[in-house]
Amino acid sequence: MSVVTSPTRTVRSAGVRDSRPPRLSARRLAPYAFVLPAVLLFAAFKLYPIGWSFVLSLHKTVAGVDTFVGADNYVRLLDDPLFWTALKNTAVILVVQVPIMLALATGLAVAFNSAFLRARSVFRLGFFMPMVTGLVAYGVVFSVLLNEKYGLVNWLLSLVGIGEVPWLTDPLWAKISLGLALTWHYTGYNAVILLARLQTIPKELYDAASVDGAGAWQSFRHVTLPGLRPAILLATVLSTIGTLQIFDEPYILTRGGPDNATLTIGVYLYQNAFTYFDFGYASAIAYVLAVLIGVLGLIQFRVLGDKS
Repeated sequence: MSVVTSPTRTVRSAGVRDSRPPRLSARRLAPYAFVLPAVLLFAAFKLYPIGWSFVLSLHKTVAGVDTFVGADNYVRLLDDPLFWTALKNTAVILVVQVPIMLALATGLAVAFNSAFLRARSVFRLGFFMPMVTGLVAYGVVFSVLLNEKYGLVNWLLSLVGIGEVPWLTDPLWAKISLGLALTWHYTGYNAVILLARLQTIPKELYDAASVDGAGAWQSFRHVTLPGLRPAILLATVLSTIGTLQIFDEPYILTRGGPDNATLTIGVYLYQNAFTYFDFGYASAIAYVLAVLIGVLGLIQFRVLGDKS
C-alpha cells in the first residue's frame, strides 16, 4: 500500500476507507430545514400549551397570585358534584346518542352503496353537507328551530294538534334536542367513512354467500359487518373522542342547562377557565378528560380491534 504525503494532507490509495466523519452537505440538511418550521409551530402551539397546562393544574390562583397546591385540584374533582354531573351527562350522550348515530350511519352507507339507488352522488353530498356547516352556525339554527314559542318545529307540530314541546327548557327534552342536533351533524360524516370501507369489500364474497343460500340479512351479518369492522372501529373512536370533548352544541343551545341537564365536561371546563378564571382547576379537568379518552380508546381497540 502506497502513501503519498503532501504538506497539507495524506492521500491513501484506493481500497482504504477514510475514517473521518462525512461532512453535512446542503442536500442532507434540506429535509430537516423543511421539517423545522412545522416542528417549531407544533412545539409552540401544541407541546408548550400541553406542558404549561399541566403546570397550571398544580397551581391555584389566590388573590391574583399562582400558588403551588400539588394534586389538590385533582383531589377536588372527587368531591365536586358538578364535575360528576357533567361526567354523567357526557356518558349518557356517549352511551345513547353515539350507538344510534353509528347505526344510522351504517344503514346510510349500505344504502349509498346500493346499485338500486339513483343519483347516489346527490344523496351522499346531501347527507355529508351538515358536516361542513360551522358548529356555532348550526347550533344557532337549531336553537331557533327548537324555540318553544316561535320555533318552526313546534309550529309544524301544532298543525297536527301537538302542543308546544319545551325542547330547550325541560331537562329531558333538552337532552333529546342535543342528541338530535349531534345526530344530524355527524351521521353523514360517519356514513362516508363506512362507505369508503364498504366499497373495498370484494363482490365475490357476496356472490359466494348467495351461492350458499344466504339472504340479505345473512350477507349483511356475515360479510358486510366483518368487512366494516376497521371502519366501525375508527368511527367509534372518533365519535367517542368528539363526544367527550363536546362543547359547542350544548353551549350554544342551552348553556349547559336547564338545571345542568346538558352540562358536559367541555362546558364545565370552559366555565371554570373563562367564567371563574380558575385556570388551575380547569387544567386538571382537561388532564382527567385526556386520561379518560385514552382509557376508553384502548378499551375500544381491544374490544373492536382485529383479534387475529
